[in-house]
Amino acid sequence: MRRVTWMVAVVMCLVLVAVGCGKRDAGSIVKDLDHVINKMDSYQGAGRMVLYTGEQPQEYQVEVWYKNPNFYRISLKNAEKDITQIVLRNEQGVFVLTPQLKKSFRFQSDWPENQGQVYLYQSLVQSIKDDKNRVLATDKNAYVFDVLANYQNEMLARQKIWLSKKNLTPQHVEVLDTNQKVMVMVDFTSFELGKKFDKDSFDMERNMTSWNLQALPTMAGQTNKQQGFGIIEPSYTPQGVVKQDTTDMKLGEDQAVMLRYKGKYNYSLVELRPQAMTVSLQPGSIVDLGYTLGVLTGLDKKTLTWIHDGVEYRLSTADLPMKEMMRVATAVQGQMGK
Repeated sequence: MRRVTWMVAVVMCLVLVAVGCGKRDAGSIVKDLDHVINKMDSYQGAGRMVLYTGEQPQEYQVEVWYKNPNFYRISLKNAEKDITQIVLRNEQGVFVLTPQLKKSFRFQSDWPENQGQVYLYQSLVQSIKDDKNRVLATDKNAYVFDVLANYQNEMLARQKIWLSKKNLTPQHVEVLDTNQKVMVMVDFTSFELGKKFDKDSFDMERNMTSWNLQALPTMAGQTNKQQGFGIIEPSYTPQGVVKQDTTDMKLGEDQAVMLRYKGKYNYSLVELRPQAMTVSLQPGSIVDLGYTLGVLTGLDKKTLTWIHDGVEYRLSTADLPMKEMMRVATAVQGQMGK
């Protein structure tokens, strides 16, 4: 009888050990993530991103390429307006490309090492590693981390990150504000580690010319309708600020419009639809607007420049805080020209 009891006890211990081995704690997963990142040569991910930062949700098709040590290609396509923007990093620098407009900004920058991006695997892993108070939950197929968000947009407070139990690749991300409202959602439909890329996959010229050329006549027709320039007013205005006036102007060969705002803060917003191809080296710093990257230049008077849906914006101010500049810039997405 004692022998049977002893054998039962041994079996129960083995079962408990086996069950215990099946449970992962956050620390062991972080160690495995470190190993994956350190050994990683490349990856390719694709999915959709939805931004809830404006009046209406804006959906983008996202594709992310990475090649060790620091080559990146991020394609953001507006699902509604069929306009693609590409963020590219190679040995020449960082580029923000709008191929349909033949428009390119070039930067000398260490992006994205100096700032996180919600659709980059390295940024997600780093945020998990950095938050010592990380919270881990599990569902059937994923480990779910709840951690602090570390992005330029100060409205983004926390994020939930779903990682595959099979290989720790990202499946889903939700970024929330201080009220626990989802502001950004990324849903990965595919993610492949060890992806093999063509030699020129990260070349600027190739990426400027490899988009769907059949769309060119339509885009050209739209940009050349000078009489049909629609003024886009941001859906957000800082408290204590009112729009003063709107002025038509020309910048080179491009028709433009300037909106001026006065009050507690004073700033202007210039909008134009560029006609000619430009590749300009910008001395400023990169600003992540969620749906695109902008460039911030100037000291006493700052100018934030970005392109969205075929329109180039230039937001200039001497007193508008950076947080408010980003809110104004974010508030043009989803707005219709008037």
